[in-house]
Amino acid sequence: MSDDTVVVWDESLLAYDMGDHPLDPVRVELTFALARELGVLDRPGVRVVKPEIIADDSVLTRVHDSAYLAAVRAAPRDPLFAGYGLGTSDNPVFEGMHESSALIAGATVAAAEAVWRGDARRAVNVAGGLHHAMPARASGFCVYNDPAVAIARLLDLGAERIAYVDVDVHHGDGVQQIFWDDPRVLTVSLHETPLALFPGTGFPDETGGPGAQGTAVNMPLPPGVDDTAWQRAFHAIVPSVLRAFRPQVLVSQCGADGHRLDPLADLNLTVDGQRATYLAMRALADELCDGRWVATGGGGYALVEVVPRAWSHLLAVATGAPIDPATLTPPGWRDLVASRRLGREVPLRMTDDADPSYEPWQPTGEPNAVDRAIAATRKTVFPLLGLDPHDPRD
Repeated sequence: MSDDTVVVWDESLLAYDMGDHPLDPVRVELTFALARELGVLDRPGVRVVKPEIIADDSVLTRVHDSAYLAAVRAAPRDPLFAGYGLGTSDNPVFEGMHESSALIAGATVAAAEAVWRGDARRAVNVAGGLHHAMPARASGFCVYNDPAVAIARLLDLGAERIAYVDVDVHHGDGVQQIFWDDPRVLTVSLHETPLALFPGTGFPDETGGPGAQGTAVNMPLPPGVDDTAWQRAFHAIVPSVLRAFRPQVLVSQCGADGHRLDPLADLNLTVDGQRATYLAMRALADELCDGRWVATGGGGYALVEVVPRAWSHLLAVATGAPIDPATLTPPGWRDLVASRRLGREVPLRMTDDADPSYEPWQPTGEPNAVDRAIAATRKTVFPLLGLDPHDPRD
């Protein structure tokens, strides 16, 4: 296996543009500008690969209904189009919708293929991570579910156990539903409680369909959770279930919308905590999957203040040494942001000056809201995976 990292990127991925909408592609543009200014993309062993292939129907229909694909193609040509979750404020119809959505799916598939075939140890598509799309319905800003399409492709290539870890503030509902009955795919999602946030799913008792019970793991967290509590929850759940499942490859969705500045959610994370999570996922991929890690982006709506820094940290972790949090953002990048006249405060450093260290979960003591949430998830799903919910070593 090559030790290279493939980064799938080209400006054509910015065509997934819903117009005046929270999911603004400028966040991806600024991420790559920042990563390039920091030298991340010029590291030895990093290959920036242009997504040449739009995922064709045979790939997309492993996940999506053919009638839905036809609707996505037809919608931009019909001003009165309605249905399939399209034409809403969340999922407006836009020109080239099928082509740009299929290109993102093709980019994530290319990342997955590079890792599975040994052309690279890790691969990243930060333009991807559209985890809410359903087999026959757009949802939550997502038209085609590129992580699910890539996982289906890995299964077709012979993978027998794939772990999907979703750290977006919103539940990874589309990926969970698509593989609900498939025991070959473990879906793990940490997210703000569905009692407070879209999409209203992701409770601990959602554990997988018949024959696949225990392969859906959900860790809902109360509003206001900070780095320390979030890391405590992550490490109380994710390493244990991944070790029990023994995946051959790790696929992750790294939405940055859990940050305290994100306008669409209510968690209180920092880029320092997000950086710590990326390091933890890389370590788990190294431990369990011989390093095979496919990382995607996802949500994130603090377009300047958060997403470019968070995902530049992700790219750095995937490609080698992490960026020192004290690093200054380069003047050239700040000038680019200013030239775009986005009206946002430009961060001067790659840190929020936060300490993401945490105390490991223990089943004793006076539980707070986070510990109760951890206990609920462990109690529900751990026995299905042969784990002891009360033993902190599991």
